[in-house]
Amino acid sequence: MAITIWRLCGRAPNSRQLLVTACFLFLFWCLSLYRVTTINQSRESDLLKAEIIRLSENYVRALARENSDIVDGPYAGRFTAYDLKKTIAVLLESMLDRIDQLEAKVNITRLGGLFGLSSNLSQHLNSNVNPAKGIINAEDVINGVTEECALTAEDKQLFPNCEGKVMWMRQMWKSDPCYGAYGVDGSECSFVMYLSEVEGWCPKKAWRGKVQIIPEDTKLIRYANISTDIEELMKVLVDPNERQGYAWIRMRIRRMWPRFSKAMKSLQLKQDMNGRRKKKILVHLGLLSKQSGWKFAESQFKGGPLGELVQWSDLVATLFLLGHQLTITSEAEQLAGILNKLPAANSPCQSRKELPVDIIYTDIVGLRQFKKHVKGGYGKFSKIQNSCLLRIVDSFGTEPAYNLRSWAKAHKILTTWGGQDLQPQQFFTMFPHSPDNSFMGFVVEQHLNDTNVVKIERRNQALVYGKNEYMWEGKAAYLEVIKSLVEIHGTVYIDTEAKNKTHTIPSYVNNHGLLNGEDLHTLLRQSKIFIGLGFPYEGPAPLEAIANGAVFINPKFNPPHSSKNTKFFKGKPTERKLTSQHPYAEQFLGEPYVYTIDIKNIQQVKDTVARILHRNEFHPYMPYEYTEEGMLQRMNAYIEHQNFCQFQKQPAKWPPNSAVKFILGEKGVSCKDACWAKNLICDPSHFRDINSKESLLENGATCAQSKEITGILYPSFNTVTNECEIQKEEFLFSCVGEHLELQRLCPCRNYIKVQTALCQGCEV
Repeated sequence: MAITIWRLCGRAPNSRQLLVTACFLFLFWCLSLYRVTTINQSRESDLLKAEIIRLSENYVRALARENSDIVDGPYAGRFTAYDLKKTIAVLLESMLDRIDQLEAKVNITRLGGLFGLSSNLSQHLNSNVNPAKGIINAEDVINGVTEECALTAEDKQLFPNCEGKVMWMRQMWKSDPCYGAYGVDGSECSFVMYLSEVEGWCPKKAWRGKVQIIPEDTKLIRYANISTDIEELMKVLVDPNERQGYAWIRMRIRRMWPRFSKAMKSLQLKQDMNGRRKKKILVHLGLLSKQSGWKFAESQFKGGPLGELVQWSDLVATLFLLGHQLTITSEAEQLAGILNKLPAANSPCQSRKELPVDIIYTDIVGLRQFKKHVKGGYGKFSKIQNSCLLRIVDSFGTEPAYNLRSWAKAHKILTTWGGQDLQPQQFFTMFPHSPDNSFMGFVVEQHLNDTNVVKIERRNQALVYGKNEYMWEGKAAYLEVIKSLVEIHGTVYIDTEAKNKTHTIPSYVNNHGLLNGEDLHTLLRQSKIFIGLGFPYEGPAPLEAIANGAVFINPKFNPPHSSKNTKFFKGKPTERKLTSQHPYAEQFLGEPYVYTIDIKNIQQVKDTVARILHRNEFHPYMPYEYTEEGMLQRMNAYIEHQNFCQFQKQPAKWPPNSAVKFILGEKGVSCKDACWAKNLICDPSHFRDINSKESLLENGATCAQSKEITGILYPSFNTVTNECEIQKEEFLFSCVGEHLELQRLCPCRNYIKVQTALCQGCEV
């Protein structure tokens, strides 16, 4: 054509003109193609957009009509007000799908037009991606598909409290609007959602399939750093009023701080103390409060009981040194002021994530104050899922039978101190006398340095353990025998203001009155014998005497003292039978540091004193578990490993299985005694692992059948009926129960010889 034009014009084209013409034609062709393509894309987009709007409007109207009289279900989002969000979520899902289709179609049209690629567009747009198992999309909702919320048999076994909580929710979910705020709407799925996400009673996989664990942002983790600045601790340990309740505690901590700091550095060299999470810890000393009525604050410098104050002092120092964040209170008003500031303090809906603390140390008095004075705020801790934060400082311990209120009440053994419904290991004792509880202990103070000790000469004298006059009553014959062999000294508080009072201290006793710590330890270092009178029970003084080289005469009890025959133990939540004034010294120390004798047997008393004097060996001894380092190690292990807030039934992780052996005991023997006979210690945290017929058979039982029973004796083999008897109530797992017909199956762990609370390897 171009050549023809040139001919008509009478001229022949040259090569340059032909090239320009070709370029012009190619450009015209490209512009035409681009225009066609964009017009097609625009028209396609408009059609899809109109279709989306039309279908969305129809869907919303239809959904509104269909569900106007129906309680909305929990499909759209967890813990929200569902009515509008359900519609929006489904609509948005549809819109996003259509946008994806639109983008895909445009891309394919563009690519196909430019590069001549052929594809089956309709096949591509209609292809469906299989949704993840357990996820419900918009089409499923419209078709009436529901989530998988039913609890499986495995779920019920792993989360034994879940089913009961769901039943409670069916009846009570309208009792407070907070449940609705969390998305509970009366449907089974909303119950399970709430109980799994908020309170932790139920498994999450029951309603949302496999849970993808989101890694924790390590930048947000606060780590515990060793802190040895005592002045920072003193800023926390401030008296709430004029009673100066913390005065004695502050004095003891200041006096012992150099040794504590040195012990912390020593422990750092023995084990890795890095990577520990910083815990927010509330310490509430209920015994020092005005409401307790015990007047501990008023009597701390007047001969009052100091054993509990010793334990609290050492606990506070230990927690601070380990680098945790402390809040310390002693009055109920302080406690109420802190807890009533909690988010939704008066709400029954429980979430540990809202709590300002990770651990709470208190005593039984303090626990009562939680219940009585904090009102709605106590709801944060009163339910089992949050009472798991509690650690109860309990000198004499609480046994499982007395701890479970329903059981104690049914068997008429409920006391004012018992019925707390905590896990037995949440009670922390002064001595390791009950493996059902946790052994907290204290530090045996050492006032004298090596220079002072060298200058002190051991004399032929004995010091009596009894700082109140009533403790000496009825002991005249016993003391007369000892007086014939050694000089007797005392540290008795004499109330000079009391009128018409007859004093019971024998005239031959050299009474020094109440002494400060250094003077008392000097007197102990000068003495050869520390004389027990039978009371007080299980105090720290005998260990202080032994640490200064004095030999302790430990009065033996026959029959043993217990709540059945001793007024002091009436109402105590334990059936412990004390065979002596100081069972720990009797069982774990023994001769030559401790002589446990019948002090009513005058000849035995005389022979024992003579034997001690004849041996003439007075070597100081300090059990490692009662040193500053021992307590730091033990409490650090507890804080790092004990977890009472785990509601899923699973094998115990601590102590590890490698430290535990399972033993079928003899008839009529408790697990405590069965384990001790093998030089092991009963560990109740592993009872759940062996609570089955199979475990009994594997360990030597010959039962043909089994049954579940509620009590403190199980799991066990009944030698009369040949039945395997399985524990039905896990709060009653106990190391101390025994029955003549039963062989108990016992979890027994090894232990560090100088740290009985920990298994070998459990210190790290």
